[in-house]
Amino acid sequence: MEPVTLTTERLSLRTFTPADAEEVHAACQDPEIQRWIPVPSPYGREHADDFVGRRVPDGWRDDTEYTFSVRPREGGPLLASTSLHHPRSGAWEVGFYTVEEHRGLGYATEMVLALADWAFTDLGCARLEWRAQVGNHASRAVAEKAGFTVEGTLRAAMDFRGTVRDCWIGALLPSDLGMTSRLPYLPAPRDPA
Repeated sequence: MEPVTLTTERLSLRTFTPADAEEVHAACQDPEIQRWIPVPSPYGREHADDFVGRRVPDGWRDDTEYTFSVRPREGGPLLASTSLHHPRSGAWEVGFYTVEEHRGLGYATEMVLALADWAFTDLGCARLEWRAQVGNHASRAVAEKAGFTVEGTLRAAMDFRGTVRDCWIGALLPSDLGMTSRLPYLPAPRDPA
């Protein structure tokens, strides 16, 4: 797929380019990003160059991961990074981080909702998943504000730098946003017990 640009009231989401490497490198020095996001640690400039120059374009070309740089709609600094990965049949997974000095302004929720709209309308996604290590309360707050239902904890379900960790999982369906799914959905009957 060719990269697309998405816009919201305040944000512009576009693919990363090699010119973004310095901002990516600076953002990934943040201990909180290194604590929760599976980026290399320590994070060197070569990692940023590889991310923007190889990993991001490969994901778009191979239709396996669509990664976006998030900036103010009128232009400006890197606010966040977000992506959709296609790991499971019919489901996509959203991932994100917000640059430290831009946290707490609602950008993460806004960008996640923009990706959800795009995934449900243009990609035919039937289920959007969110996962985070147990304890990443900031990520969970974003997911819940965006309408995800936290479905539980998966044991040993996240490989994080060579160690498996427990993670929370949540899902957002098109109907959660008042949208129609590409496939009919038949929920399981409620257990009377």
